[in-house]
Amino acid sequence: MGSTSSFKFSLLMSLVIGCLMAASASNFYQDFDITWGDGRGKIDNNGEVLSLSLDKASGSGFQSKDEYLFGKIDTQLKLVPGNSAGTVTAYYLSSKGSTWDEIDFEFLGNLSGDPYILHTNVFSQGKGNREQQFHLWFDPTADFHTYSILWNPQRIIFSVDGTPIREFKNMESLGVPFPKNQPMRIYSSLWNADDWATRGGLVKTDWTQAPFTASYRNFNANACVWSNGASSCKSNSPSSASTNNAWFSQELDSSSQQRLQWVQKNYMIYNYCTDAKRFPQGLPPECNMS
Repeated sequence: MGSTSSFKFSLLMSLVIGCLMAASASNFYQDFDITWGDGRGKIDNNGEVLSLSLDKASGSGFQSKDEYLFGKIDTQLKLVPGNSAGTVTAYYLSSKGSTWDEIDFEFLGNLSGDPYILHTNVFSQGKGNREQQFHLWFDPTADFHTYSILWNPQRIIFSVDGTPIREFKNMESLGVPFPKNQPMRIYSSLWNADDWATRGGLVKTDWTQAPFTASYRNFNANACVWSNGASSCKSNSPSSASTNNAWFSQELDSSSQQRLQWVQKNYMIYNYCTDAKRFPQGLPPECNMS
């Protein structure tokens, strides 16, 4: 009887702790600082919702309090509706310095009725030029959708609502640098980029539509937090026995591979690995791998 009571108590405590973790996971006051925008970035609903706005005077942005070295990062975004031409909503991981690492989601606005462009890129040791761009299979302004970055020592996977859209594998064996040594913060910003964002800069921002607003909720970081030169993950390798840390060795199974191929066949609109004109000396080495 005593062991049953003990088990029930342990189960109850696990549920309580789980609820507390879930609650803290989406508290923007706890996880982020609004870093610029002079009041254009706001946290509402007791920390549950963060919004960024842009007008002719300024955009706005925020960054995570923590730095991470590997993790699975999920955030729900609802993008600027209507005529968003000229605007860019950026959501990315980045380290500091001249040889920085970076993992990018950027949402390029468009005229009403025309689709957003989801722009992705991976920088390692200060080198990027690894752009892949997509249209989405839904209206990203009508509701919140989940945008995820899974980053472990073997690969980076970009996903939308759980569907993988891009995989960047660790190919250091081919001489391709991979982000694995520099802790990164999460950053997001909403800003005016009408010199290039929409149709190469041909379509300018219509300031009569301002302010432009993007909203965020349900942030979750299942990740190794980097603090004072050390990782919160023991030896920087979480136990694979833990379900919560399965991301550390996660790869795409056959079903996920099929969904990735579906997205890339039907919704990819630019891939640096097929842009031979851009690389007259030959495509980057990672492009020659299947």
